[in-house]
Amino acid sequence: MKKLVVLLIIAVATWGGYRHFTGTSAPAAAPMAANASSARPATRVVKPAPTSAYTCDGRTHCSQMRSCEEATYFIQHCPNTKMDGNGDGVPCERQWCG
Repeated sequence: MKKLVVLLIIAVATWGGYRHFTGTSAPAAAPMAANASSARPATRVVKPAPTSAYTCDGRTHCSQMRSCEEATYFIQHCPNTKMDGNGDGVPCERQWCG
């Protein structure tokens, strides 16, 4: 009888240790929405990219621009522009954006 009690204690301890270290205890119930029909999946609204009136057409100098807005577009989107002499991000400070 003593052997059976000792074996039962070892079995319970082993089972408890297994549950503790493997994390396989009963999972907690997930909270449910009050009204399942009102819970809709999130939808993502994709806005189209704004179209620009300007294109990179090879112009690089302030004398080739018609406005500060156009010069700003060119230094932000086009390569090899020569419109920001002091490197502060403001193009054509003497002609358009000053």
